[in-house]
Amino acid sequence: MAKTEASPSREQGARLLSAPTLWQLLEQRAALSPDDTLLIEAATDTRVSFGAFHRRVLDLAGWLHGQGVGAETVVAWQLPTAVQPVVVSFALARLGAIQAPVIHLYRERELSQILTQARADFIIVPDDEAHLSMARAVATEIPGGAPRVMCLPASVPRSLAPEYEAARDEAVRWYYFTSGTTSRPKGARHTDQTLMAGSHHMAVALDVSAADVGSIGYPIGHIGGTIYCATALMAGMAVVLIDRYIPYEVVAAFCRYGVTLGGGSTAHYQMLLAEQERTGETPLIPTMKVLAGGGAAKPAGLFEQVRTRVGATIVHAYGMTEAPISANNSRHGSDDQLTHSDGMPMPGLELRIVDSAGNRVPAGQSGEILLRGPNVCKGYLDPAQTAAAFDDEGFLHTGDLGMIRPDGSLCVTGRIKDVIIRKGENISAREIEELLLGHPKVADVAVIGLPDPIRGELVCAVVELSDPGDPLGFPEMVAHLADRKLMRQKIPERLEIVDCLPRNEGLQKVVKAELRARFTET
Repeated sequence: MAKTEASPSREQGARLLSAPTLWQLLEQRAALSPDDTLLIEAATDTRVSFGAFHRRVLDLAGWLHGQGVGAETVVAWQLPTAVQPVVVSFALARLGAIQAPVIHLYRERELSQILTQARADFIIVPDDEAHLSMARAVATEIPGGAPRVMCLPASVPRSLAPEYEAARDEAVRWYYFTSGTTSRPKGARHTDQTLMAGSHHMAVALDVSAADVGSIGYPIGHIGGTIYCATALMAGMAVVLIDRYIPYEVVAAFCRYGVTLGGGSTAHYQMLLAEQERTGETPLIPTMKVLAGGGAAKPAGLFEQVRTRVGATIVHAYGMTEAPISANNSRHGSDDQLTHSDGMPMPGLELRIVDSAGNRVPAGQSGEILLRGPNVCKGYLDPAQTAAAFDDEGFLHTGDLGMIRPDGSLCVTGRIKDVIIRKGENISAREIEELLLGHPKVADVAVIGLPDPIRGELVCAVVELSDPGDPLGFPEMVAHLADRKLMRQKIPERLEIVDCLPRNEGLQKVVKAELRARFTET
């Protein structure tokens, strides 16, 4: 099977650093540009250079080793987006530990599930009563033994880290858990190389350099945190860390530090666009060139809105916890590609589009996306979940629907679970959502299928209003969709208005399972 090739030139990737492990990548960058800024913590206006970061990592690695952390020790950490968790993650990488990052907004239920599946030896949490009491209470109930709850000291003395032994490229060093749109988080087993493959593809596609200033405005415990930090090391760029994504505060921080590369997910694009509309300033962030991200579908109309009003280009990607940055648009791509596709597949990634029977479908036809390649995880912690998700050839069944465009780029068309079957007719939830987002009264929308004894499923649109004082009526919704020539059988039979769509704590994806449970009639 032929492997796909990415459109960005090889020259763009030639200047990026590469290494067998994340620790060796840090060593290379610290030696090359020790005085350049790596991290900027917006909340405290703290700046850390590559060289200083390298030294802090070594010191913390020595301290952690003194606490009993070594190669193969499983360490979970639940810390907010700041400098400290980045230091923690690289210190653990230096020691060859296995780490299980936990999104800091997770509460008892999620934390218990993650610690149980990971069989963690340690859990590192912030030194505050809320996190400490929660972690201690959860730890005592973990089957098979309680992990040690640990807080980091405000500073650690200069200490000697143990002799470094380079980990095997294929050694599993990371347990990343899916972000909670399912009933039970799944632990994806990653290596340094599977993560860095995604980082390199993103760095090439975005054409990042040391002149860029990037940003992490989502929970650092998300897989995107490590991906982004590795990208910064490869390119030598600075990264602004945002602990709370409050739009007016984010805009102020981005302006203060001259951020050129922002984003996170579709929800973050939409929040910046809303802030632009609220203030009326043009451009909102003068230095901003690119809004990059993934993790959720991007409405086609959003590209032109953001470019016209915010003055930035959306460069969207496709990926998942199990296979980060599987495809990424190029910042130099055409308007058509940037608007209607999710980018070129990663070089070396084998991508298949298959129908419900598992047969390959031709280009231009939608089917399930299957992946096998350098960024795909090594299965799940639960062998049963691995067996269910991977086929006999080692392809990951993503559950996402997509097609290959004539230019070779991937267009994600929805989720298998988002296909609503009404009277035998397959209906794409995403198609209806795209059209409803064009209504001025609609700030956001989720279209779901609900059980119906006659139709099998009925189509329900759940809408978050632009202005709660200006409601959207059912006839108005129907007329809007009819005017856009949506076939009558696809027009929702039900409209629900909510104050706020439920979102997960990772990249703010809408949790449709909650909506289905809420609006299913019992």
